[in-house]
Amino acid sequence: MRKEFTYKKFGNTELTAGSSVQSFSEVHDQIKILFLPAGFVVKVDFKEYTFQTDALLFVNPNVVIQPMAAVSAGGELIHFNRDFYCVEIHDNEVACDGILYNNVFEIPFIELSESQSAEIRTIFREIKTEMAQDDANTEEMLRILLKLIILKSTRIWKRQHQLAKTHQQADVQFLRKFSQLVEKNYKTHHTVSDYADLLFVTPKTLSKKISLLSNDSPNDIIKDRIILESKRLLAYTTLTVKEIAHRLHYDDDAYFVRFFTKHTGISPTAFRKQF
Repeated sequence: MRKEFTYKKFGNTELTAGSSVQSFSEVHDQIKILFLPAGFVVKVDFKEYTFQTDALLFVNPNVVIQPMAAVSAGGELIHFNRDFYCVEIHDNEVACDGILYNNVFEIPFIELSESQSAEIRTIFREIKTEMAQDDANTEEMLRILLKLIILKSTRIWKRQHQLAKTHQQADVQFLRKFSQLVEKNYKTHHTVSDYADLLFVTPKTLSKKISLLSNDSPNDIIKDRIILESKRLLAYTTLTVKEIAHRLHYDDDAYFVRFFTKHTGISPTAFRKQF
């Protein structure tokens, strides 16, 4: 089911392993939330994930998703455009930017307990009920239910990462800020010192704070984000290797080739041939 309110788009689709590939491609440029039942296997960009419990997955626009297998039915896809709900603009309400979306540390999925899963399923049922309505309040009701999922998920993420206590909020905000900055600037800012300057800290302080959440260093995180974008451009566009290097602000495309090969174990040209 889909709703459009002038330029604002919102939709809810049931997922199965076989029928949802087309569903994803049709909303490729939209923001997404996936509810995946235990046993569901999904490929996000270039990594495959199998979920042992029910889970929520939060996906930015233009990320490629491919369902691989579903042991049981019950998967759900919510998709919406920025006109309906902009994560960055509404971040002061839900504080999810850099955690659920634009998270450079990890693929942001939330593993759910039985009770948490039941709560989320209830909200999805309410969304379906509201989608069947057609009155002046439908748009705002859908937006409220969407925010409820985001708020609950942000709380769960903080608890799972042991960052839910009041005295840890400064650490959470620092991690979110670093994540947002990398997502925004990875094409032009390639070094740890670049981000340390943007955050008004020393590179050593930046590394220490990031170690609270990630086993990877800030340098690893920055380089991984550049590599991910390189893979997307190689796999899904016809840009030449030289054009990709320049798009990522590498003036020397030979250096870019060495950088990509060092971090992936395969040359850009060989990687592209796989697709």
